[in-house]
Amino acid sequence: MPTGLVALLDDISVIAKASAASIDDIAVAAGRAGTKTAGVVIDDAAVTPSYVTGLSPARELPIIWKITKGSLKNKLVFLLPAALLLSEFLPQAIVWLLLLGGSFLAYEGAEKVMEKLGFGKHGETLEDEITDPVAFENERVGGAIRTDFILSAEIMAIALAEVASESLVMRGAVLALVAVVVTIAVYGAVGLIVKLDDIGLHLTKKASSAAQAFGRFLLRFVPKLLVTLSIVGTVAMLWVGGHIVVDSLHKLGWDGLYDPIHGAEVAVAGMTGAAGGVAGWLTATALSAVVGLILGAIIAFVVHKVFKIGADKAH
Repeated sequence: MPTGLVALLDDISVIAKASAASIDDIAVAAGRAGTKTAGVVIDDAAVTPSYVTGLSPARELPIIWKITKGSLKNKLVFLLPAALLLSEFLPQAIVWLLLLGGSFLAYEGAEKVMEKLGFGKHGETLEDEITDPVAFENERVGGAIRTDFILSAEIMAIALAEVASESLVMRGAVLALVAVVVTIAVYGAVGLIVKLDDIGLHLTKKASSAAQAFGRFLLRFVPKLLVTLSIVGTVAMLWVGGHIVVDSLHKLGWDGLYDPIHGAEVAVAGMTGAAGGVAGWLTATALSAVVGLILGAIIAFVVHKVFKIGADKAH
């Protein structure tokens, strides 16, 4: 009996050590994959506050929570199984899905630019009279979740590329960990950003003069921050969308856009010395955004003028 018990305890010890090692491996792989997605994560955080800007403060966190749940559903229910199945059985299809996703992001960003320039509105905006607040909120949440789906697909695709040589189980574990951590980080930050003005108002009522001064600073700063994030979010849609399209076409063997953009990035980096890395990246980013704007504008024209989708709203 003691021998059997000792043997059992030894087996449990070995299994526990193996499990701990696996968890460590998953964490390391997830960290490696997560660092590669940093740019898209920042874009996601910049885009999302625009969906609650101008709405009732009481609805801000509930809306963020709805979007958070939608984002987790996007990643864990739809994208994770799809990514694993495609990586296992049809890896060549992933680039085509990314190409479609990038085009959609470019369309969303270009549509916002066109609206700002007076080329018509597509759907209700905050400038319109909101006759059905519930329907308007649902439209905002739906739009945010659709945009999140594309950004999440890019995050999952980048993470998948980093662990492509791992086993199916390891790939699944890493993607799940990246999905949860990224979602919590992004929407936690967004929730804090949209409540900064409430925090500022609360601080202005404190007895401390320092707290009151900081509260007043937040009240002045937050509206400017939200406007800036709205602009950054639109640019991010164009940049990420354009980048995905250019990179996807490159992987498919067509370098008509990739070569000149990459060449400009290298040339600028070479001319700017110590700042070469940043200057080169900004050059590639700007050119990718231009590609996104042109492509998105073409898609928007076809959608709204040729197929007349949403044309009744474009007044």
